[in-house]
Amino acid sequence: MKTTLKLFAMLFCVVCFGQTTVKGKIMDNSGLPLPGANIVVVGTSSGTSSDFDGNYVLTVDQEPPFSIRVTYTGFQDQVIEVTSNDQTIDVTMVEGNELDEVVISASRTPERIFESPVTVERFGLKEIKNTASVDFYDGLENLKGVDINTNSLTFKSINTRGFATFANTRFMQLVDGMDNSAPALNFPLGNLLGMTETDVLSVELLPGAASALYGANAFNGILFMRSKNPFDHQGISGYVKRGITSQEAAGDNDYTDLGIRMAYKFSEKFAVKVNFGYLKGTDWAAVSEEDKLNRGLTRADIDYDGINVYGDEVSTNINGVAQILEGLGLAPAGASGLIPSVNVSRTGYNERDLTNYNAESIKADWGLYFRPWENDFEIQYVGKIGSGNTIYQGANRYNIKNFFLQQHKLEIRNDNFFVRGYVTEDKAGDSYDMVFTGININRAWKDDNTWFGEYVSGYIGATLSGATDEQAHIAARQVADTGRYLPGTPEFQAAFNRSVNDPDLSTGSKFQDNSKIYHGDWNYNFGDLVNFAEIQVGGSVRRYSLNSFGTIYTDVDGPINYDEFGLYTQLQKSLELSESVELKLTGSLRYDKNELFDGFFSPRISAGFTVNENHNIRASFQTGFRNPTTQDLYIGLNVGRAILVGGAPDNPERDVRNYNVNDGSLSPFGATILGQQSVDINASGAYNNSFFANSVLNGFANSGNPADLEIANSNLAQPEQVSSYELGYRGKFDNIIVDASAYYNRYQDFLANETVVSPFYGDVQLTQTLPNGVPLAVAAIANGDFEAYQTYTNADEDVNSYGAAIQVSTKVLDGFDLSANYTYARLDFDTEANPDFRTNFNTPEHKVKLSFGKTELFKNFGFNTSWRWSDNFFWEASFGDGEVPAYSVLDAQINYRIPSLKTTLKVGATNLLQDEYFTAFGTGFIGSMYYASLTINNL
Repeated sequence: MKTTLKLFAMLFCVVCFGQTTVKGKIMDNSGLPLPGANIVVVGTSSGTSSDFDGNYVLTVDQEPPFSIRVTYTGFQDQVIEVTSNDQTIDVTMVEGNELDEVVISASRTPERIFESPVTVERFGLKEIKNTASVDFYDGLENLKGVDINTNSLTFKSINTRGFATFANTRFMQLVDGMDNSAPALNFPLGNLLGMTETDVLSVELLPGAASALYGANAFNGILFMRSKNPFDHQGISGYVKRGITSQEAAGDNDYTDLGIRMAYKFSEKFAVKVNFGYLKGTDWAAVSEEDKLNRGLTRADIDYDGINVYGDEVSTNINGVAQILEGLGLAPAGASGLIPSVNVSRTGYNERDLTNYNAESIKADWGLYFRPWENDFEIQYVGKIGSGNTIYQGANRYNIKNFFLQQHKLEIRNDNFFVRGYVTEDKAGDSYDMVFTGININRAWKDDNTWFGEYVSGYIGATLSGATDEQAHIAARQVADTGRYLPGTPEFQAAFNRSVNDPDLSTGSKFQDNSKIYHGDWNYNFGDLVNFAEIQVGGSVRRYSLNSFGTIYTDVDGPINYDEFGLYTQLQKSLELSESVELKLTGSLRYDKNELFDGFFSPRISAGFTVNENHNIRASFQTGFRNPTTQDLYIGLNVGRAILVGGAPDNPERDVRNYNVNDGSLSPFGATILGQQSVDINASGAYNNSFFANSVLNGFANSGNPADLEIANSNLAQPEQVSSYELGYRGKFDNIIVDASAYYNRYQDFLANETVVSPFYGDVQLTQTLPNGVPLAVAAIANGDFEAYQTYTNADEDVNSYGAAIQVSTKVLDGFDLSANYTYARLDFDTEANPDFRTNFNTPEHKVKLSFGKTELFKNFGFNTSWRWSDNFFWEASFGDGEVPAYSVLDAQINYRIPSLKTTLKVGATNLLQDEYFTAFGTGFIGSMYYASLTINNL
């Protein structure tokens, strides 16, 4: 018994002797606590993190002496020696420069941004707290090479290196590894349903192609947003922002943005967090009445189609109407001789009469985090939901109302691997197409045939009374518009309510959707197992399930499902060439396969030379590809002047529409040729029997010569490929930091749109003719028996782009932060030789951005200002084309910290000079925002 007690006592002493406890506080150089700082024993994985007050306690089974490493994003690492048990070590972190910051996105492994093999931008906690923009997401616009196109107050679209639209399917946005694109739209809705500001840990942006690691959608760049882990960041934090938006068209309106984060670590094994965010304001009103088709027309013109006027898209040749009336005996013989052969459009409604411009976002997320062995092995469940109201501009202008998005993720990970799976589901809510709302309010009052018939009758009556052509048109419109529903009347409101609740675009404007994406991916880093190099392998699988009930896609008969998968590997090796030169080589290869297309390999190779620790030169070559998006493949949407029809092999036949004599969509001549008064026609003609629209509308229409008709016959959509070459430099000269890069991209099978016209009868080779020798297809065009389509196809010619960016940052005048960057981007494509092909480059050639501020102007008081200038450029998209003028914007903020209350007060303004501007054709002018914010426990 005594022997047993002795052995037990000896073992107890050994255990006690082997344990060492270290405690202390982690602070910045102004004495503020740094929550979530990592404290790790050098050479081991044992460690802990500081709590909300910066305090930490580290207990390890190791005797002194040993060293601990303290790390915190935006600060230089600190290594401190532990010499005794129960030692108190307080650490004051020294602020680092941006080259010392750690990024993960460039290589899927932590590395200093200085050593990254490709260009990467980072927006960390310091930048988030000091941004002069109204929130962190808007603040990304001040990064070099970044464009933010403002769709509305709550929907911003980020892009890099050109080819931007609001439906930006070339750019991926990941939140904690989850793609937060809306399944129906196939692109992210900005931060409308994204992260709350107090939960953001870091934001990284990778410009250019990254398919080798991230797959088909990582084509023009990726935005990575990482949230705070509740094991490292506990407590309750929140913010409230109140202010106004100010716009000439909409006036001054209240703006509210608030968020709260609650996180608690129950033990070393279990932690939870919950976030909630709410935003409400008034959107930027779009009130342009300029001619959408750039013909210089005004509302006084007979075929007017205003940019933000809807319903006037319905247009027809009134001479053709007169001939039909004659044929039906509703007009006297010879009456058509009095009617000019001109197009006339219906009277439209202003956008402001079709929406209340309510901008709103409600979002919440929660996470359960489990570490069964109290180390880096972690199991996560994360749920996210969001609902919101915004304006989206695609082929038309849409009021996104009560849109709902949810995501659920299960992930298992440690420092070397992760396996995750998640599902994303959206619901369109009460969203509707404002263009078709205007069209169908008109039709609810008076159908198109009746309106144009009355117009023709009014014109004839005025002409016979001696009116001039101009006077006759005015009189005709007055006759046709008699009794028209006017905004504000009960009749208008009733027709509006019927339209926005009716998903049939022939009578309504509501669009429905309940699409889903199922995604899984995994990665393993063999760095701890293999010494000669760091090797990673990984893969992903995804299923799309499209279910718009026929309102967006050709899924009238049920959901459309298709799958894709990918596998990749990466090898990274550092070589010390001399005492002052280190070479870092990276090679990646990925294989992706979509069930609709052949598989693709995407390689990437890069080399980075570090010279004298302060200079890094990098070069890379990578290829990328992107599969056609869900809309590229399966859309089937009438947008008024054309039908959008996707280029999947089985899609054109799925888009079937009825044309008949009664509604004027089929001429009596066409009915005679086809032998029936009503006919169902699918969209296959867009791809196998069509002319380019430009040759019909501008060639044949002016000359009447069939030789001017140019055969289109668009090819079905195929994956697009890019080869990207990049050179870069990062360096430090005393207190000046330089970051520069240049790239050249060559795109093959470039995905874009063609506008074509398909006749209802006759072949476009003009071999089928009437007895008089006139080709049937020409007769179809002449009689209006055709449909205009916008196809999704690939360019025969290569599309090239190139550009460069440089940033210089430093501290001046005893600690003031000064930064300036310049970005150049250029498209290399012969648009004149390809007038029907749209690249949608939509990027200014020159951009300049400046920032100036100081976090500690005097005790606890700081400020920051940002100025940016953008060159003019031409915007082209399915909604419309037009010039975007050059603009400059000045944002500013001042802030005051109250350390005892862990509170920051901020007052700021965006577009301080009040020069209203817009970033895309068709949107509202962007005004100014003035706000004050209170942030608690997020110092």
